[in-house]
Amino acid sequence: MDRFESIAAAQPFTLTYRIEALDGSGRGWGRGEAIVQPSASTRKVAIMMCALAGARAGRLDLSKKLTITADLQANITSGTYQYMTPGTEYSLRDAIVNMIITSDNVSTQLVLKEVGVDTVTAWAHGIGMANTRLRGLVPNPDLPWNHPPEATATTTPADQVRLLRAILRGAEDAIEAEAMGLTPDLCAEGLEIMSWQRLRGMIPFLLPWGTRIANKTGRSKRGRSDVGVVWKEGKPLFAIAAYADWLPDTLPDGLPGQSGAYLAIAKLARAAWEELG
Repeated sequence: MDRFESIAAAQPFTLTYRIEALDGSGRGWGRGEAIVQPSASTRKVAIMMCALAGARAGRLDLSKKLTITADLQANITSGTYQYMTPGTEYSLRDAIVNMIITSDNVSTQLVLKEVGVDTVTAWAHGIGMANTRLRGLVPNPDLPWNHPPEATATTTPADQVRLLRAILRGAEDAIEAEAMGLTPDLCAEGLEIMSWQRLRGMIPFLLPWGTRIANKTGRSKRGRSDVGVVWKEGKPLFAIAAYADWLPDTLPDGLPGQSGAYLAIAKLARAAWEELG
């Protein structure tokens, strides 16, 4: 049993993941990487890149002013714009940034109203994310704990690593970027925005301070997740997508369930750092 499998097998919840080296060695590790499951806010990486593709095609204007309304703020539990004054305006570009770096769901709704839920799903399928599907603007806050995956947006760890690797390739190769409807500059911008992430409790938690990491976290009714790219000495080291699901409220040691998810995903990232570094 390798160290990644040992971490996952020790958890009192399901932990699926895909980890791929970015050094050309072809090394990779996975557990349940093809299992379709709730994507939570990790879906927002695809939303961002689809929006940037729409801007490049002239369908969207990143400078367009969007308006916060009270109805968009109702029943929101993620981000900060639920507390802003209704009527506040900011640009589509700023909404995309806040959707990523604070996982703001007022911003997510505004972005998806511009881009289109089905448009994002079609874009994801077009780049090979066959098991990724968006459903609605934001998850229903009243979903039961044991809801089926299909009650909300879904994805797989393998799909998310495919996306991360495609963005990385697109940042270096115009042909790769064009295949996604993007340019190298837009792919690089997507990675840059992800590197501004404010929620650092999973992939980055056990890595050296100052490590460049471009990640997007997720929080669902019963799960926690994180997807991202980790660099070392200026070069991409590995891509990782990890999903903790079926978290109990309380772990056997008495700690909250989410604390186990945060630490388990952090341990996966640390193991990859040591294995590949």
